[in-house]
Amino acid sequence: MKQLFITFAALFLAAAFTPTTVNAALIAASSAAFSIEDSIEAPDNRAKLLREYLTKYNSPLAESAETFVKEADRNNLDWKLVVSIAGVESWFGNRIPPNSYNGWGYEVYGNNVRRFASWDEAIEIISRDLREKYMEKWGATDMYSIGRIYATDPMWASKVLHFMNQIEAFKTDPDYTTLSLSI
Repeated sequence: MKQLFITFAALFLAAAFTPTTVNAALIAASSAAFSIEDSIEAPDNRAKLLREYLTKYNSPLAESAETFVKEADRNNLDWKLVVSIAGVESWFGNRIPPNSYNGWGYEVYGNNVRRFASWDEAIEIISRDLREKYMEKWGATDMYSIGRIYATDPMWASKVLHFMNQIEAFKTDPDYTTLSLSI
């Protein structure tokens, strides 16, 4: 009986302290960039879904879907944020300054163009800078306060949120995830 109790207690403690996979989701439209804690999903299919979504736009960013998710988690950002900024700024990397891998308009002004060595490097740097510079240093607390710093377009935040919501709909709409077959 004592051994059964010890086994049960050990199983209970193991279950209680086993980490779960946390998946980013939209909390509220204006603060969507700041949380990865509101839904638990198994398995984590965010990268697969994002790759499929970006493929729909013939985006060169599709192959970096895993990097978007990894860097969002690392920087405590919504996984849809950085890719949605690329949607607004460059139609998901399809319209960029030559040889720049800069689909975010990041540090692009006048004749100045910030160039990155790869899409993955750009995603890593921009994700980190959004967290460190815009949120921690400059105190941006929602999409609109990021937009006031990041962009001159007063509708920028709404446009970014549009793509974040579109990705969320892609995630939940069965019509987006089913393949049609030609007969």
